[in-house]
Amino acid sequence: MSAPALAAADAMPLHARQGDAMEVSRTSRLRSICGGSLGNVIEFYDWFAYASFALYFAPAFFPGADRTTQLLNTSGIFALGFLMRPVGAWLLGLAADRYGRKPTLIASVSLMCLGSTMIAITPGYARIGLWAPTLLVAARMLQGLSVGGESGTGATYLAEIAPGERRGFWASFYYVTMILGQLLALGVLLVLRFVLFDEAQIESWAWRLPFALGAALAIAVFYIRRGIAEAPEFLSKRGASSARPGLSQLLQHRRIVLLAFGMSVGSNVAFYSFTTYMQKYLVASVGFPIWQASAICTAGLLVLAAAQLAAGWVSDVFGRKPVLLWFGVGGTLFTVPLMTLIGRTHDPLTAFGLSGALLLILAGGTSISATVKAEMFPAVVRTLGVGLPFAISQSIFAGTAEYIALSFKALGHESGFFWYISGCIGISLITFLYVPETRWSSQIDMPARR
Repeated sequence: MSAPALAAADAMPLHARQGDAMEVSRTSRLRSICGGSLGNVIEFYDWFAYASFALYFAPAFFPGADRTTQLLNTSGIFALGFLMRPVGAWLLGLAADRYGRKPTLIASVSLMCLGSTMIAITPGYARIGLWAPTLLVAARMLQGLSVGGESGTGATYLAEIAPGERRGFWASFYYVTMILGQLLALGVLLVLRFVLFDEAQIESWAWRLPFALGAALAIAVFYIRRGIAEAPEFLSKRGASSARPGLSQLLQHRRIVLLAFGMSVGSNVAFYSFTTYMQKYLVASVGFPIWQASAICTAGLLVLAAAQLAAGWVSDVFGRKPVLLWFGVGGTLFTVPLMTLIGRTHDPLTAFGLSGALLLILAGGTSISATVKAEMFPAVVRTLGVGLPFAISQSIFAGTAEYIALSFKALGHESGFFWYISGCIGISLITFLYVPETRWSSQIDMPARR
């Protein structure tokens, strides 16, 4: 919508603005859902590209150190990105609740574009010395801000733009796009390594290409997002309440904030354990070759993507809580035995079946978690409420999952990590018992009140 149109809309009575918002949502909903979803693909492609190519670019930023030290340095910067996520969730969530979802989504993808561009063009340590790792840190901080803001704003936007009777299904695209981002990063790695270049060329300069590609794709999404509609929920309820968005207003809903945090604990740990860590577990502990472990995990991600949509649809038909409880009960009871069985098998098909079972359980938590949070919070703090507890949980639990897993392994008690995952899902299970059923009683569907 152009600036004159926005000014005209502001001059209209509230009920007229509501009608226009609903009309926009009907005619451009599919475009808006695609715009919100595609941005998330690029955000997480860029995020995982760093992890995928760290092995190749580490010597450019940290020369002279041994390989382990180089990887520790790049891993530390990766962890710093996790720590920036709550800051991004706070700043961009606040902006989304005050100024709108659309401009914040544009800002989010712009930050990711800037971060990826910086990584792609920053000279190595040999040319600019300490400025090289310093700029790498700055780029990752920008990307951390971006992903933190995208998590809350993107999930909230999808929940608000989707039709109420199909909200679970459409909003489940959030994690689908995260998975597609991972697969895209993996696909680029495979093409560069096995089709276009050899390992020496990638380590020398070609590692920059994935980040340049990410920046270019982010520019494309920037223009797509400029054409999406503002969420009708934001337009219809803007000015309907005298409350000003912010942390103080959010803390007036402390119970919902605690529920949102508790819901995130189990899904965050389980997602990174059953996807990112699973490949290392299959190689280092089970004994599969790297290519076989990669194939198992890639196929598993496709299963998880399909399961997301199925779980979202089920939640629209039978309610949100049954789907959440599927994850809570299944994850608490079956994580330890399934992970143990994976560790004892040497058949790739069996390993795929067992890991696929874990991912089918996980889909119950990841598919609709953000939707339920959006349906619990009022519009004035919805983006902040969805994004900030999730980002804090990610920093504490997701960002440390692999470190905790490797620590248990180093102590000779790898199964302790399986119990840790189960315990974290158990925390979410207890939380689910107190979460209201939002399918038929949602804050999103309530009329605006002054």
